[in-house]
Amino acid sequence: MTTLEAAAAVRVSPLVIIPAGAFEQHGPGMPLATDTIRAEHVADLVASQLAGRAVVGPSLGIGVSPHHLNFAGTVSLSTGTLAALVRDYVDSLHRHGWRDILVITGHGGNNATLTTVAQDLLVTHPGLRFAWTPLTSLAPDAVAAMRPSEVHGHSGEAETAQMLHLAPELVHRERLAPGSVTHDDLDPLSRLARRGGHPALTVPYDRLSANGVLGDPRRATPDDGLAIIDAAVHRIVTFAKEWLDTTG
Repeated sequence: MTTLEAAAAVRVSPLVIIPAGAFEQHGPGMPLATDTIRAEHVADLVASQLAGRAVVGPSLGIGVSPHHLNFAGTVSLSTGTLAALVRDYVDSLHRHGWRDILVITGHGGNNATLTTVAQDLLVTHPGLRFAWTPLTSLAPDAVAAMRPSEVHGHSGEAETAQMLHLAPELVHRERLAPGSVTHDDLDPLSRLARRGGHPALTVPYDRLSANGVLGDPRRATPDDGLAIIDAAVHRIVTFAKEWLDTTG
């Protein structure tokens, strides 16, 4: 867009979708920008189904990834830096008239920061409506249908499937390799961290998996990825349509 097109979009496209991701290891077979790539594709798909009522804003390509820093290539922001970036993005968009902002994050490490920012914006920008959403967790049925490993998640079946569907040219299929796939592959502290729920414990990923992978990405297919993406896009679009039809 040019600045003239952006000024016009404020009036006809009240929702700005901001893709957020990370720049971090995704095992030996997938690119460092996997989370950003997935978020950008989903943002485009969502916007295309909202009939001109949404625009896609500039991506946040680096996220909160200290748990991956022991793997080469990973770049991480602190939670405070990411929060400041999101607030500055939102403040700039708000200044030009946008009041509805949706962040789509492909990286779970951003979730806590986005929740904090949402709380702060209630005070600093009371006329703004800010929402955020993850991706894979919106499609639990599609993920379950893959019958993933007992231990699965980062760079595993579901993420690899999405990349095989969205950007297969970036996946080095010959390098895909399983990481930790059962609880027996984890040491006692790592098993505690992966138990889920609360209390919650965070450990670095090189402790969870020697190659940074949770699950077996070799089992992923493009069709699995399509099912996950379709389910996530449907849920986000349904939410966005209802949101845009509300006032106040």
